[in-house]
Amino acid sequence: MLPHPDPVAVPALAADLAAAGFTTDAVRGAWGEEADDAIARGLRTPALRALGSRDDALAVLARLLALGIPQPVAHVDAALPVTRSAGLVGLGLATVEDDTVRPAVLVRPQSFSDDTGDGEWWIASDLDEAALGGALPEDHVLGVGGASLTLARLQSVAPAASGLDIGTGCGIQALRMRRVVDRVVATDVSVRALRFAELNALLNGVDGIETRLGSLFDPAGDDVFDRIVSNPPFVITPRVTGVPAYEYRDGGMVGDALVSTFVQGVGERLAPGGVAQLLGNWETRDGVEGLDRVREWVAASPVALDAWVVEREWLDPVAYAELWIRDGGTLPGSPGFAGLVDAWLDDFAARGVTGIGFGYIVLRRAAAGATPLARYETAFGAGDGALGAHVDAVLAAHDRLAALDDDALAGERLVVAPDVTEARHHRPGDEEPTIIELRQGGGFGRALSVDPGLAALVGACDGDLPLGSLIDAIAQLLEVDAVALRADLLPRVRELVLTGFLGWARG
Repeated sequence: MLPHPDPVAVPALAADLAAAGFTTDAVRGAWGEEADDAIARGLRTPALRALGSRDDALAVLARLLALGIPQPVAHVDAALPVTRSAGLVGLGLATVEDDTVRPAVLVRPQSFSDDTGDGEWWIASDLDEAALGGALPEDHVLGVGGASLTLARLQSVAPAASGLDIGTGCGIQALRMRRVVDRVVATDVSVRALRFAELNALLNGVDGIETRLGSLFDPAGDDVFDRIVSNPPFVITPRVTGVPAYEYRDGGMVGDALVSTFVQGVGERLAPGGVAQLLGNWETRDGVEGLDRVREWVAASPVALDAWVVEREWLDPVAYAELWIRDGGTLPGSPGFAGLVDAWLDDFAARGVTGIGFGYIVLRRAAAGATPLARYETAFGAGDGALGAHVDAVLAAHDRLAALDDDALAGERLVVAPDVTEARHHRPGDEEPTIIELRQGGGFGRALSVDPGLAALVGACDGDLPLGSLIDAIAQLLEVDAVALRADLLPRVRELVLTGFLGWARG
């Protein structure tokens, strides 16, 4: 059964959901935070116990649409007075049998907060493992998961005319992009996924999203875009019989070839200055580190690209295999689990893979003649808040810094970012600190150890005096050579400006 994104019936359903108060806060309040956390682990019982015998609209919709629990026709008709159970059937969202409405999909409220403000969506997707009572079908369309939220937080918040969402799935990235982009094209290899994306756009009253069927850049034709995002099916999957090829996570290529293909080809699809953002996996293979392999992919692009790649996680082959086998609904001890582990480990061994990295890739079509940004770094467990504005600021800082030699930089007036704090650690009885640490509240939440000279310079950056004058004064205080201190500090100032610890003074 495919969803039917009817342009009249779907807005009517949205009106019913709104009238029932079917929001993230209301649903979470109905069953409590502990039950909400349990649902994320696939456990519905605590939520059902909390709802008890309630038959009000919110409780009925929470069971039916958020948990995938069949409900009596009379209760559903009362909860959705315009749509009613017959309307859900007509939209391909449910079936009716023996006076019971059986959900065919999930429709969950999803609150979000980004750099442009707070909001709430309803997101329809296929039934999960808990609702199905077993492993997922290969054509499963995923709802809002951790990876999709990560990419949504990463997306640029700069206004743009055109955007492309490759591998849109349920359409969450297209919805997020449309908040700042005038026209969005959403593509997928799955007709089912495109139906969900269209349904979710209608459900949330979002226009300006066009769906196209096809793989990678093929549906784009000759079009170029100001913004491209993708949460691609990057999961490294053995190409052997018996291993499920889930459409939402498996791109049908060997190893990390799909991410490699994307990185090498996306530059030609970007308008001048256009930005691409994606999530991906990369293998450490035959002794070559994963980030170094990504660097090779960027270098292979036929157009010059600015590149900022952040490795957020790293897993060994066994942990990686277990993660994605569990994700498909096969648990340790169940039939087939050990065979799937063997298939993954054999696949990794055939390519000499010793580890797999996961993270963010930000690419920008570089200006002609400019020195491209080339930043490849590890930042485990950092940056859980909205990152879009931070990404925009890093790219802008790179451009401004690239135009300044050291003499010009010394003439700039800088200020400390408002989210930066300083911590000093002393050994008992010592007058001078053994560690001086600068900490960033936003962005990737970086913490940097600095020496007294750099700490003094950062502390003095209030926008009144240029860097050169500050460094000269610090050199006098420390009784060191001013020229040598300038040569030492200015490269590190560049890093602090690029990562957002320091910014330019106004005026």
